[in-house]
Amino acid sequence: MELYKSRGFGEFFQDTFSFLKQSGKHLFKQFFIVNGIFLIILMVLGYFFSKFYTDIVFGGLMSNNPSVVDDYMNENMGIFIVLIILFCTVGLIAGVVSYSFVPIYLKLYSERGGSNFETRDIVDLYKKHIGKIFIFLVCAILVGIPLMIVCGVAMFLLVITIIGMLLLPLVIGFVALFYQSTLIEYIENKKGIWECFGYAWTLISSKFWAAIGSVGIFFLMSYIVQNIIALIPYIFGMASLFTTIEQGDTMNNPQEIASTMTVMMIAIFLLTFLVSSILNVIVQLNQGIVFYSLKEDNENINTKSVIDQIGSGE
Repeated sequence: MELYKSRGFGEFFQDTFSFLKQSGKHLFKQFFIVNGIFLIILMVLGYFFSKFYTDIVFGGLMSNNPSVVDDYMNENMGIFIVLIILFCTVGLIAGVVSYSFVPIYLKLYSERGGSNFETRDIVDLYKKHIGKIFIFLVCAILVGIPLMIVCGVAMFLLVITIIGMLLLPLVIGFVALFYQSTLIEYIENKKGIWECFGYAWTLISSKFWAAIGSVGIFFLMSYIVQNIIALIPYIFGMASLFTTIEQGDTMNNPQEIASTMTVMMIAIFLLTFLVSSILNVIVQLNQGIVFYSLKEDNENINTKSVIDQIGSGE
């Protein structure tokens, strides 16, 4: 599928799903190969945190021992601090690698004219642009301070009205598309980081409502799907819990309820984590489709290429 193509609002959706249909298998295969080790570590750490919460916190309440948390923290403070530091460190690295995956993948896709590249090519491009990725991270934080203030005020004004609440995804869509467009442009070309931020705004403003509307709706759909899927283990867990309560075993065996809650929370965490990773890739893919479309409108890259090919054929 051609990335550099002029699109309207409807085509942003259509081409995102067309891309997934044509190259989705390759996209997700490479995503999980590149990000797999980080995702596994985070899921394992998340498992221990979930188990701690349900076994210690909930279990202590069920056994009428409110000091169980303080006792556990005093006995295992060192291990707990190490786990938190490890989780934050791995989470930061995983977040950077995961967020920059789609821009790097689409750059290769555009250059190769399709998905005819392997994991080694993606890793090589990561190595080549690792400096740019971290420069973007630092500058994104600096830009994010005033940007979050402005967007925070806008979201507050929208929240106080019922109709305005429906526009919240548009604000989120704008921020997401602004950052993603900046990173893609920064990786794609030799512009400076601040020039890329300005260029991203220029692109978005050219088709403002269509662009942020598409991204905002994708965010909304992702949020709804993620919560619906997370409800599945929750419903089964609550059904099992109510069954135990109805059988009258609550006072005699509180550990059974704690065990049920443990299984339920761990299942919710693992499933939500996996689903959110997949949905984030899809949402970022949509942002990439929007970016390349706006860039084509602004620079006529594909049109010029076609004209050059016609000229060379003659």
